[in-house]
Amino acid sequence: MNSLDAAESPVAEVGRRGLAGLALLSLVTGAGTGLAVACFRLALERADVYRDALIAWAHQWSVFGFVIVIAATAAATALAVWLVRWSGQPAEGSGIPHVEAVIDRELPAASFLLFPVKFVGGLLAIGAGLALGREGPSVQMGANLGSVWAKIFRASDADHLALVAAGAGAGLATAFNAPIAGAVFVLEELVRRFDPRMAVAALSASAAAITVARLLIGHEPDFNLEVLPYAGFSSGILFAVLGILAGCAGVAYNRAIMGLRTLSDRATRWHPELRAAVIGIAVGGVAWFAPRLVGGGDGLTQACLVGKVGLAILPLVFIIRFLLGPVSYAAGAPGGLFAPMLVLGAQMGLTFGVLCHSVLGDVGAPPIAFAVVGMAAFFAAVVRAPVTGIVLSIELTAGFNQLLPMLWACFAAMAIPMMLGNPPIYDSLKERLLRLLPHREP
Repeated sequence: MNSLDAAESPVAEVGRRGLAGLALLSLVTGAGTGLAVACFRLALERADVYRDALIAWAHQWSVFGFVIVIAATAAATALAVWLVRWSGQPAEGSGIPHVEAVIDRELPAASFLLFPVKFVGGLLAIGAGLALGREGPSVQMGANLGSVWAKIFRASDADHLALVAAGAGAGLATAFNAPIAGAVFVLEELVRRFDPRMAVAALSASAAAITVARLLIGHEPDFNLEVLPYAGFSSGILFAVLGILAGCAGVAYNRAIMGLRTLSDRATRWHPELRAAVIGIAVGGVAWFAPRLVGGGDGLTQACLVGKVGLAILPLVFIIRFLLGPVSYAAGAPGGLFAPMLVLGAQMGLTFGVLCHSVLGDVGAPPIAFAVVGMAAFFAAVVRAPVTGIVLSIELTAGFNQLLPMLWACFAAMAIPMMLGNPPIYDSLKERLLRLLPHREP
């Protein structure tokens, strides 16, 4: 027995040294990702300010001002799509399906050219007002940095993929100032198993990313709301009903995204930049009449979480954003799905909570609690990653005492699309990506 242990000890020692090297590279990847994504977030904030200023300035005129706004939005959207096509990189859309395909060894890792294309393209598209999220570009940029470091230091294939996953998690963590959600996302969505080496890489990268990013973006959660009470025992069934509604809406949202993406792919007579410009014109028209309804939607989510949206207008806003998200994604510009999903989940939850209070009186939880839970439930319905959705919603809102209602809602939200045979959105998008891109080993 002792001789066997002695024979195995050199292998164990090599494994420990390899793990130390992976952890060190993960820290470097996380720090670089945190800096890059924090700058991306700050740039998007400035872009939102400039967009609002342009719209306010253009309202000096009627027709001429309207033309200026839709022309600017169309030009920015078309330019973002042109950058993707010019680069030849898989930088369109969220980027998460490409990261998953790389980790599954179905596609090769992208070159470093993807990083600036994703940064600038995402800034143009989201800054122009498309209803896309910052987390998609952030995840893919982080994964790209992990791949670059792996190539520079000649990491093994297994460590290369671990660094890709760790960088992706660090990107998500920084995009939402949510370090635990970034690490959980790696294990639940990207890897879909618990791998100790992946866990070490993901945790170290997310920790380093948030440590660096918070020097620029601060320590506070992305959304501010009052401390919510623990939900009463009797409200459990209502949160389950909210989950059922979120599950049905999630199926419709997935089908809308894939349907419009397929329709856009089949419109081969239209140049990609022309298709993008037409979508930009539509988004610009919405921005002209309702500037707060376009863009990533953080302002809308914050308004729901403090109860500053009237019930009379909530259904209309929900419908507009529900349509605007898939339409924006069909443009093919860089941009993610998480942030728009959080908007819809918060709006659905708040509407449901207000109606429950109007009809049933005191239901054991305030309407804002339903908004917080709705974010996690809709995320679980669309992505089918409930733990990531729960942790992300908690970190975004500091709503730690809403864990039990989230479990009820996410259970129901997961069950509905599974019973209906609707696949998770990133599985569908990855299948489409593999049809469009050549298959070869990384």
